[in-house]
Amino acid sequence: MLKLYGQFMSRAQRCLWTLEELGVPYEHVKTNQGAGESRTPEFLKINPNGHVPVLQDGDFVLWESMAIAQYVAKKYGQGSLWPASVEDEGRVFQWALWASLEMEIYVVNYLRHAMLYPPEKRRPELAKEATDTLPAPLRVLNDSLAGKDYLVGNRFSVADINVATVLLLADIYKQIGVDQYPNIIAWLNRVAARPAWQKLPTLK
Repeated sequence: MLKLYGQFMSRAQRCLWTLEELGVPYEHVKTNQGAGESRTPEFLKINPNGHVPVLQDGDFVLWESMAIAQYVAKKYGQGSLWPASVEDEGRVFQWALWASLEMEIYVVNYLRHAMLYPPEKRRPELAKEATDTLPAPLRVLNDSLAGKDYLVGNRFSVADINVATVLLLADIYKQIGVDQYPNIIAWLNRVAARPAWQKLPTLK
């Protein structure tokens, strides 16, 4: 059985969402990185970076949430979460890398330095950099969703999971002006209505 280390309020949520969409049996090992649970000697043996999530599939161990989501989708979701054509597969990789490089770093910095960290640890310049930078990728995403329900092949896939979780984490999209982008809002409402996403808060 697959074993996933992490918790809902972390990047592990995209892995949990993927597993729940596919109905794959797995063991959820709730691991709170903020409480230091990912820095124990036992955990560092499976991920020397000391971060969640981590997936164990027998003897195979994988870090990084987008890699995990894509691995699970490709292994268990051929023709559903994982697309059938090599062109659409390329789009899945494109959107994962784009979300990580163009959006997630800024969303996480805003979350930390405007909302989560105690005032003495916050760096307001990083929160401002995020709000100054995010409109450009948000426009790209909004334009890419014009006339479409989903990102790849116009059907729900792991690409939607990987990108949507960047904005759905802690409802961050409500804080960074996403309401200006109607295609994104419609898409987020669509994917967040899925039963698998609705179930995730119970997995904390």
